Amino acid sequence: MIRIGVDVGGTFTDLVAFAEGTGEMALLKVPSTPANPAQGVAEAVRRFVQGPGRAWKASLSSASLIHASTIGTNLLLGQKGLRIPKGALVTTEGFRDVLEIGRQRRPDLYDLFFQRPRPLVERRYRYTVRERVDAQGVVVEPLDQEGLRLIAGRMREEGVETVAVCFLHAYANPAHEIAAKRILSALLPGVPIVLSSEVNPEYREYERTSTTVVNALLIPVVSSYLRELEGRVREEGLTCPVYVMQSNGGLATVEVACRLPAATIESGPASGVVASAYLGRAVGIPSILSFDMGGTTAKAGAVVGGVPQVVTEYEVGGRVHSGRIVKGSGYPVRFPFIDLAEVSAGGGTIAWLDPAGGLRCGPLSAGANPGPACYGLGGEDPTVTDANLVLGRINPTGLVGGEMPVSPALAEEALRKKVADPLGLDLVQAASGILQIVNTQMVRALRLVSLERGYDPRSMVLMAFGGAGPMHAAFLAEELGIPEVVIPEAPGLFSALGLVVSDFKHDYVRSIMRLSAEVDLEALEQAFQDLEREAVRQLRQEGIPETHVLLQRQLDLRYLGQSYEISVDAPRPMGRGSLSSVVEAFHRRHAEIYGYAAEREPVEVVNARLTATGIVEKPALAGARGGTSDPPGEAQVGERLVYFEGPGWQPTPVYWRPLLSPGEAFAGPAIVEQYDATTVVPPGWRGVVDASGNLRLQRGEGR
Repeated sequence: MIRIGVDVGGTFTDLVAFAEGTGEMALLKVPSTPANPAQGVAEAVRRFVQGPGRAWKASLSSASLIHASTIGTNLLLGQKGLRIPKGALVTTEGFRDVLEIGRQRRPDLYDLFFQRPRPLVERRYRYTVRERVDAQGVVVEPLDQEGLRLIAGRMREEGVETVAVCFLHAYANPAHEIAAKRILSALLPGVPIVLSSEVNPEYREYERTSTTVVNALLIPVVSSYLRELEGRVREEGLTCPVYVMQSNGGLATVEVACRLPAATIESGPASGVVASAYLGRAVGIPSILSFDMGGTTAKAGAVVGGVPQVVTEYEVGGRVHSGRIVKGSGYPVRFPFIDLAEVSAGGGTIAWLDPAGGLRCGPLSAGANPGPACYGLGGEDPTVTDANLVLGRINPTGLVGGEMPVSPALAEEALRKKVADPLGLDLVQAASGILQIVNTQMVRALRLVSLERGYDPRSMVLMAFGGAGPMHAAFLAEELGIPEVVIPEAPGLFSALGLVVSDFKHDYVRSIMRLSAEVDLEALEQAFQDLEREAVRQLRQEGIPETHVLLQRQLDLRYLGQSYEISVDAPRPMGRGSLSSVVEAFHRRHAEIYGYAAEREPVEVVNARLTATGIVEKPALAGARGGTSDPPGEAQVGERLVYFEGPGWQPTPVYWRPLLSPGEAFAGPAIVEQYDATTVVPPGWRGVVDASGNLRLQRGEGR
C-alpha cells in the first residue's frame, strides 16, 4: 500500500509518498500554480510516477492519494479565477435578513466608516416560507408546501446554482427541513440542497445560517475542483482513490468533502499540526508549539498531551491581525478546526514603506510567481527570503539542493531600492529590520495559541517546519523563553508528511440545552449512542473496520448566562456521577483559560459532541532524508560569513544535514542545509541530532 500526500502551498506544492510495507519514503517539491492548483498537483504526481514511483510501480495500483487544499478559503477571499456561485437561502418567514443582521461585532471599534462583509446571498435570492417549530421541537405552524413550490419556480427562473435551507429551531426538529429538501430536489434537479440540520444542528441562528450558506456555496466549486483533480491524477497514471484532509485534522473521502466542503476550509495548515502531534508522540514530547513558516504565511498551533487543540468555530474570509482572526470581519463557520493562528509572514512576504516612512512587512506576498527578487523571475519587491539571503543565512548559489538558483545581486538591488536608500540605511540594517518585524509578528501568533489559551510556552517544545520555519525558529524560541526547538528530518515537506500519518475523522453534534441538574441522562446516553452508530457506519463505508474505530465523547458546557461554551471530555456511559465529574472538569478548564471558576453558579449543557477516528497504519518518521542518498562523510561542507544581531558578521560553519549522524552535536553559530530547508543555529545555541534523525536546537548553558 502506497500513501501519497500532496499539500498545495502558496509557493510550493509538496509531495510525500510512503510505502507501508517497506517504510520507504519519497519527497518532492514543485512550484505551485495558484491560478489552477490542480495543475501543480498533477505536475508533482507526474514527477513522482516518472521518478521514485517507478520503483514502486507494482504497488501503485493499490495506492491512495491524500490532498490538502485551501480552495475554500481562496474562494471567499476573492481569488481571481474563482467565482462564487449564485446561491439562494430558504428560511422561516420573518428571518430573511439574519445573514445581514449577524452579530454586533466590530473588528474596528472606532472606525466610523466600517462596513460589514457583504452577505454571501443577495437579498433578492433570500426566500421565506411560512412554517414554525419552537425551541423544544414542537411544530407550531406546518410547512407551507405550496408556497415552497412557488419559491422553487422562481429559483429555477433565476438560474440558482445551489440552495441553503435554514429554518428556525431546525436543530430541535428537522422535519420541515427534510420535507423542504424533498420538494426542492424534485423541482430543481441537479441543484445541491443543503440543510442546516445536516450541516450544523446547533442553536444560534446566525452562525447556523452562515455555516449552511458557506457550505452550499462551496459545493459547486470544491466538487468541480476535486473531480478535475481526480481526472488529472488518473491522466498521470494513478488510478487510486483520492482522500481530502479536513480542518479537524482527519481524512475524508472525496464524496464527503464534496458534501461538506466547509469542513475542509483550513485543511492545508491543519496537516502540519497533525504531523507535529504524531512526531511528538513518537519521540516522547507531549506539549508542542507547532510552527509552520512557508512561502506565504506562518501558522502556529498547539499540541497538548499529544493531541492537537481544536476550536469549534472559525471565520472564513476574515481579516487577521497580530495572529488573531478578527471577529466580525468574515463569515462564521461552525465545524471543528485545529486551533491555528496565521500571519502574513512567509519567505515571500513583501517589505514596503508606508506613507509615513515606516517599514512594514506583509500582508502582500510575492508568492510562487514572480516570487522573491532573488529568484530572478521578475520580482522587484524585497521579501523575507531576500533579507535572509543578504544576511548570509541562505546558500548564495541556490535552494532545493541547488535546483533553484538565487541571485544575491538581485536581492541586494531590491532591498537597496525599496527599503535601504529611502530610509537612509545600509543593506544589513534594512535586511535585519525586516527579519525583526516578521519575527515579532510570528511571536504574537505563538503567544495566541499558548499564553492566551492558558499554556506556558516555556514548558513546551517548539517544533519548526516549512521551508522557512527552521531559519527563524531559534530566534522565536529565544523571545518566548522556549528552551528547545525540534526540526524534523524533512521540515520543508512536513505538512505533506502530516497527510500520510492522518487518520479518518468525523465530528458529530447534537443540541441538548439543559441545566446539568435537569439533564435527562437516559436521553443523553441515547443521543451519544445514536451518534456512535452513525459514525461507525460512515467509517465502514470508508473501509475502516470497527476494531480500528476510536470514539471520543465531549460535552459543551457553560455557566448559565454565558455566551460561549467550553468542550470537556465525557465518559461512557453517562450517569449522574459521571456528569458531575464532567462539570468539575469544566470548572478546572474555565479557571485555566479565564483565571477563575464560578463553582456555585448553575452549569448548562449545550451540546453533545462525538469525534470518530478511523485508525490507519502510519510510517515511522525516520529515514526521510530529503530525497537524497548521500554516502557517509564529513558533515561540514563549508563556511561563510553570516550576520547575527549583536555580534554582527560571524564566520559560520555550514553543514549538510543528510551527513549528520545521530548523536552528532555542534555549537552555534551554524547553518544546516538540506534539500527542502535551511536551519539557522544562532550564537549561544547548540544543535544535536537525536536517535530518530531530528535536529534539536538547545539554548546554551547559562542562557
